[in-house]
Amino acid sequence: MRKISILGSTGSVGTQTLDVIAMHPDAFEVDGLAAGSNISLLLEQVRRFQPRRVSVSTPELAEVIRGELPSGTKLYSGSEGLVEVAAGGDADLVVTAVMGSVGLQSTIAAIEAGKHIGLANKETLVTAGHLVTALAARKGVKLLPIDSEHSAIFQCLNGENVGDVAAITLTASGGSFRDYTREQLEHVTVEDALRHPNWSMGSKITIDSATMVNKGLEVIEAHFLFGLPYDQIEVVLHPESIIHSYVEFCDSSIIAQLGNPDMRVPIQYALTYPQRWKSPAQRLSLAEVGRLTFREMDYERFPALKLAMDCGRAGGTATTAFNAANEVAVARFLRHEIPFLRIEQIIAGVLEQHVNTSDPDLEQIEFCDSAARQIAAKL
Repeated sequence: MRKISILGSTGSVGTQTLDVIAMHPDAFEVDGLAAGSNISLLLEQVRRFQPRRVSVSTPELAEVIRGELPSGTKLYSGSEGLVEVAAGGDADLVVTAVMGSVGLQSTIAAIEAGKHIGLANKETLVTAGHLVTALAARKGVKLLPIDSEHSAIFQCLNGENVGDVAAITLTASGGSFRDYTREQLEHVTVEDALRHPNWSMGSKITIDSATMVNKGLEVIEAHFLFGLPYDQIEVVLHPESIIHSYVEFCDSSIIAQLGNPDMRVPIQYALTYPQRWKSPAQRLSLAEVGRLTFREMDYERFPALKLAMDCGRAGGTATTAFNAANEVAVARFLRHEIPFLRIEQIIAGVLEQHVNTSDPDLEQIEFCDSAARQIAAKL
């Protein structure tokens, strides 16, 4: 029986993780659930999966649900609650599915406690990848990727020597506006941006997909997950989202991972690794698909992706500043405060004012994150 805790249980990845767990009730037990403010869904999850620990975003919400919890369930709140659910229980694996850099402290705490990580919070490695990967290595903790692209690379590298890799390529759907010109983007709405053509995801990551920021974050995450330099990490547009990513080796062989777009597949692989179990996903028929198409990445059309990759190469706190600026800008866009194209302009504006710190410690990372957010909120 594998014990699982989920940070971000009411979000897209969190709910799909619980779908996978429900398919295998004799194999998994839910030790802890942490959510934000969707307490009605959280209470449904608590009644069904009976976790030992539950956390919500604020003490006020904790008081609202206190009387609704089963006897013996411990209740927490805030960032301390995230840490408690991540590190304080008996979980073997912690799925980090909270959005944004808020997941950093709880992920570090889980690693310190010796928990393996199902990583769906890419911002953890974007903001502090050098610290997180070094700590995981010291503690003997596995970082098991849940993003479909990184799970694909992880699977393609099974049994292979990373030293034989010539390049890895992350595929990108192009998001809601992949066929729009820059001029057409000037008038798109929040509702337009949230209609992703292939994947069902939360609002923040859907916007990131439309700006291609998400792919930039994935490039940085891949650098830390697989220990490859940025010159060996490539991106290609693949509108069908059937090839989730691929690896080219030094002998020119290419190994790719394919499947219908269904996040439950990489989630389940992280939960069952190194085993493969029956999946709820629809089987792929290449004959029915008929054709797979690819386009070279246009960095002038998607300047935020180039900004992310430039920050990755710069290292230090540059990636922290990039991520913090984007989180603030996306939140402002979702509140209808700024137009779509202003997101990348705010990121660029923050980076122009950023003074990079090489090899930062956690305190310097947190300071950079806060400073970048303040600038992004004012631009």
